[in-house]
Amino acid sequence: MALTIFILRLAICILAFPVFLLNFLGFWNWISKKWFPYFLVRFSMMYNKQMGSQKRELFSHLRKFQGPSGKLSLLEVGCGTGTNFKFYPPGCRVTCVDPNPNFEKFLIKSIAENQHLQFERFVVAAGENMRPVADGSMDVVVCTLVLCSVENEEQMLREVCRVLRPGGAFCFMEHVAAECSTWIYFWQQVLNPLWNLLFDGCNLTRESWKALERAGFSQLKLQHLNAPLSWQLVRPHVLGYAVK
Repeated sequence: MALTIFILRLAICILAFPVFLLNFLGFWNWISKKWFPYFLVRFSMMYNKQMGSQKRELFSHLRKFQGPSGKLSLLEVGCGTGTNFKFYPPGCRVTCVDPNPNFEKFLIKSIAENQHLQFERFVVAAGENMRPVADGSMDVVVCTLVLCSVENEEQMLREVCRVLRPGGAFCFMEHVAAECSTWIYFWQQVLNPLWNLLFDGCNLTRESWKALERAGFSQLKLQHLNAPLSWQLVRPHVLGYAVK
């Protein structure tokens, strides 16, 4: 099986040689950062249409983590185009973190379309290093389709725990690796190197539930789901929330 995967990966590398060459020369990252927001606008519309009920259910729990201030302070890590904004409760104070500054103009549009929220600021930073966000300052941290692309899941989850107040929650919805015995997992392994380049560092083979289980939250509610998505490679999902 490993040899078959190697041969198929090699064939894909040959077919997609220009992409790998641009990456080797150091140009691809700049191209990817520029075009990825435009792709994500379209993908997010499809994803919200097919996963809207799951998102509404997940975010229906947010209010119960509201802090003593009476307002919900929420940090979204890897906010992208702001596709989750419409699911957040009215009056929610939202801070956004994303390492790609090219998302800002799309965020401004989403903010204008979601006047029920109180937007605080947009911080250009990786999820593994959110130092501009103060310790214990957030009631809720949200990430959707983000753990697949961070460089270090464990470090990001440590940062999540740092910025959450005691009793605060981390809400997540992530695509993950399929079961090892399935054809989906086979093709996830074959296509992962090219997928990682095309989709701004996204990994098809992450087992993010293991990182969540190791993160040391006081409570973890995690559900595995075969998501009703058109793209079979990203159907395996985990979603839920963890309490600090």
